[in-house]
Amino acid sequence: MTDAARLSLILLSRLFDWKKALVVVKPDTLIGWHRKGFKLFWRWKSRPGRPALPLEIRELIARMARENPTWGQARVAAELSLKLGIFLSPRTVRKYWPQEPSDCRKRISSQQWTTFVRNHANAIVASDFLVAVTARFPFLYVLVILELGSRRILHCNVTAHPTAEWTAQQFREAIPSEHRYRFLIHDRDSIFSAEFDNELARGFRLTALRTPPKSPQANAHCERLVGTVRRGCLDFLIPLTEKHLRRLLHEWVRHYNGGRPHRSLGPGIPDQGRGPTLATGSNRHPIIKASQVSARSVLRGLHQEYAWDRIAA
Repeated sequence: MTDAARLSLILLSRLFDWKKALVVVKPDTLIGWHRKGFKLFWRWKSRPGRPALPLEIRELIARMARENPTWGQARVAAELSLKLGIFLSPRTVRKYWPQEPSDCRKRISSQQWTTFVRNHANAIVASDFLVAVTARFPFLYVLVILELGSRRILHCNVTAHPTAEWTAQQFREAIPSEHRYRFLIHDRDSIFSAEFDNELARGFRLTALRTPPKSPQANAHCERLVGTVRRGCLDFLIPLTEKHLRRLLHEWVRHYNGGRPHRSLGPGIPDQGRGPTLATGSNRHPIIKASQVSARSVLRGLHQEYAWDRIAA
């Protein structure tokens, strides 16, 4: 040992009792410790198993499992291989399959309620009443009938004395004889009586679905429409008479069906279907030459509808 090493040991010996740190072992014990350390070192270095998939693929597997409750691991592996060119075995997919909480249901063999409603939306109409107050404070009742699939307002009318007979007549005007509707959603208002439901079943082949008590979310689409009518029209106007309110609502319904974009359609317009898909190329903001943007006033300027108009040469 060098003089520096001897000096270091002398200094360290003053810090702790070095005699108690000495351990007498056999050579076999020392060799065993070395082998154990060798195993631990290579276990850490080799990390057994295949390398993990990229994060994007792992997230994609979890997304497919969440969005398709009827799919199994083999179905997801086939979808990845045939459609996306990501070749994985079902056993690899199982490794990254999302773990469901213990309090949640296991994988199901049926569709979700949201999927069921979307598939049957074109065969469902919903209706509801809302109240408007005129300038002299009497109440007027507005009936709206909505087609769930296209979000189109089939009919809208006003009366001061709503009855089951008047309501049935509105459905005769709104629904043609040859229609594809099968269900009608409405609340438990006394206007929608049992006789009213029976007449719909006989004359229109419509099955009435009454919402549970105090459950407006069961008729959520029509309840949202009622709020839209208020926020987009009635909150800014004071109807003078029943005739005046009917004229205002008919103009607003034309705007709602033919000129107002709806987010639930993609966005799109009910009378035109779903809107165009957003472009992803360089020409995302096209300007039509020899044209200008014109605005059409709705309800004397409460809303505007915009479109391209050709400029005269």
